[in-house]
Amino acid sequence: MTVLPQDLAIPPAEPYAPALPPRYDDQWIGGRWTASDADSRLVVTDPATEQTLATVPAGTPRDADLAVRAAAAAFPGWAATPVRERAGLLRRVVEGLERRAGEFARTITSEVGAPTRMALQTQVGLAVGMAAHCVETAASHTFEERVGHSLVVREAAGVAACITPWNVPLLLTVQKLLPALAAGCTVVHKPSELTPLHARLLAEVFAEADLPPGVVNMAVGTGDTLGTALVAHPLVDVVSLTGSTRAGRRVSALGADGVKRIHLELGGKNASLVLDDADLRAAVGATVDQVLFNTGQTCLQWSRLLVPRERQDEAVEIAGRIMDGYVTGDPRDPATDLGPLVSAAAHARVGEYVRRGETEGGARLVRGGAGRPDGLDTGYYVRPTIFADVDPLTTIGQEEIFGPVLCVIPYDDEDQAVRIVNGTRYGLHGAVWSGEDARAERVARRFRTGLVDVNGGSFNPAAPFGGFKQSGIGRECGAAGLEAFLETKSMQLPQASGGRVVGPRLRATVPAGDPGQERNDA
Repeated sequence: MTVLPQDLAIPPAEPYAPALPPRYDDQWIGGRWTASDADSRLVVTDPATEQTLATVPAGTPRDADLAVRAAAAAFPGWAATPVRERAGLLRRVVEGLERRAGEFARTITSEVGAPTRMALQTQVGLAVGMAAHCVETAASHTFEERVGHSLVVREAAGVAACITPWNVPLLLTVQKLLPALAAGCTVVHKPSELTPLHARLLAEVFAEADLPPGVVNMAVGTGDTLGTALVAHPLVDVVSLTGSTRAGRRVSALGADGVKRIHLELGGKNASLVLDDADLRAAVGATVDQVLFNTGQTCLQWSRLLVPRERQDEAVEIAGRIMDGYVTGDPRDPATDLGPLVSAAAHARVGEYVRRGETEGGARLVRGGAGRPDGLDTGYYVRPTIFADVDPLTTIGQEEIFGPVLCVIPYDDEDQAVRIVNGTRYGLHGAVWSGEDARAERVARRFRTGLVDVNGGSFNPAAPFGGFKQSGIGRECGAAGLEAFLETKSMQLPQASGGRVVGPRLRATVPAGDPGQERNDA
């Protein structure tokens, strides 16, 4: 993801090293910290040191019920609050995010392993910019319009359960909560159990902004227990999830029983397509930078690099030279470019994919490989890796690895390249590079993906973001992100026509034999 220009004065992050890991026993419900009835606990681990940062309650169905009921009780008042007033309160939230940016950055470095510079500039800086943009989008949005003799009104959809991931936690939380709140919904936020500490900070920011009690609630727990209870709760109207495709399937199935509105932003196996007339160095350089962002732990990463077959060796040489310039190490060291993966499970998963790449399908390992980088025996560190001659139908050519692994795939002509780009179950993000913008745009139109960067076009928070196929359902960001939390009501206003009021109850409007005739005439 391209970083938006930043003008935030964010203080430097300091090491987060409590003398004793704090124990939290409460959830943010109804405007106060409320004791959880959880018997079991979740351990929050620093992925760079493998030390415990804190323990939090493993949220229960009762926690979910209390949070949802608090949100449902607050909904009528919040939905009736004029948009201008809601926007004013949410601007206080933006100010709070900016004021406490250093704390957020320090916490995200500790929870996620994100290097200090990236945590400051992107994890937090981009989140603040996204929050501000959400508020201004709502302030200028058309919530009512006349269509003929109808008044079309867009109203808050109800209680929203927002389930957010661990990889870019603050940004992806803001991307859901701010539009939901601006639309007039009340929210129950379930952060990832791997990264709940930034969510506690965010709850404090909402409290400091004086939002009414119950408008924002936050509960920590696992997806199987707390997440399931939230999605299945009868008072939840909208579920918005960013997570794995597996989690998306589960949420879809649970939500279908209550005919809930479901929004899913899921995985990706994204391709960066370099056409034969492109600037190879620029395209490969941008792809490597992007695939290594957040140690490869983003759904947007261009993990497949497609290059003309005759230029593959040159592309691999460029990619390797750039990758060698990245420094892997302590995320609190300002010189570090790549921190650890988020957890032991993530470390094992990426390592297994790399081993499969070495043994399956004839791919050539040209950089990195399985195992830890030299000198990094503690922490969930992996070696940035490049495979060449990757068969697009093999495991590493098809599945989302979620680590710093680049698969270079050679192609013979443009049509074959587009088939490879579209040849996975995903369709989230992609890039196309050409010496001519018009050609790049023409090829981009053939991508079956929700977002395509054309010759390095930068991220636009006003444009809809989401995926095709198994990359998701619905869109976030800009007006589309706001609309995801709105319902549309049409009010048919009185209108005379030949002395009669036009309406659906007129017998003449029901065709003979229509199965709805009896109902309309009743």
